[in-house]
Amino acid sequence: MLAIAPHQTDRQILFAGYRFFLAALMIFVVMKLLGHPVRYRKQTLIPCLRIALFQTFLQYVCFYVGLTYTTGIHASILAGTGSFFQILFAHWMYPDDKIDWRKTVGLITGFSGVWLANLSHGALSSSLGIGSLLVLASAMSGSFGNLLARNETHRMGVFYLTAWQMLIGSIGLIAVGTVRIGLFPFHFDPRSLLILLYLAFVSATGFLLWNSVMKVHPVGKVSLFLFLIPLFGSLLSSVLLHESFSPYTLAGL
Repeated sequence: MLAIAPHQTDRQILFAGYRFFLAALMIFVVMKLLGHPVRYRKQTLIPCLRIALFQTFLQYVCFYVGLTYTTGIHASILAGTGSFFQILFAHWMYPDDKIDWRKTVGLITGFSGVWLANLSHGALSSSLGIGSLLVLASAMSGSFGNLLARNETHRMGVFYLTAWQMLIGSIGLIAVGTVRIGLFPFHFDPRSLLILLYLAFVSATGFLLWNSVMKVHPVGKVSLFLFLIPLFGSLLSSVLLHESFSPYTLAGL
């Protein structure tokens, strides 16, 4: 296997760049098979760059750097704040998606859970640390990118927008990793290559589905699904990374 250690942020970012680059290529192949136009359109450059910056590049750079300074469980819980940021951004961006008293209660309850989950022995632990702040910045960037993508899908189409923004974002991630460790520091065997292809497929499918849902549904309703991130992320961190739950983490969830 590739043996990427938790502190090797440069390798994690480069691997993410590989993943999103392959995911973009997979979407291009599907577009070709479905008869969708693949050719780049010059007038879409600025919107695609803007979406790639927030939805792919900044979101994952901040996340992987932040993950170095916090646990997987805490990172998963903090990543779930993307739903709150999305609702807040939608309040300012869409006249028909304002925050009402129900959303206000939900936001207060949700942020209280995040705060509680980051308590340790009755005191704040990593909630004000650099790792937590970077994961929060990742959630904020991804949420803003989601809304930018929502605004453009009606003009570009979900497949075109998703493929090109992932391609542009992946090039940025690869560039960051390459500056530190070179372009090809990994030695792939058949198993690790299959894992990379699987993760690329998951990324391509996930982004396509998410952008499609965001296109046709109100932001407030769609954002509820982001609450599943802390739940599944914490469970997987416990099972795969052998991280333990504190009473505060369980209460926060």
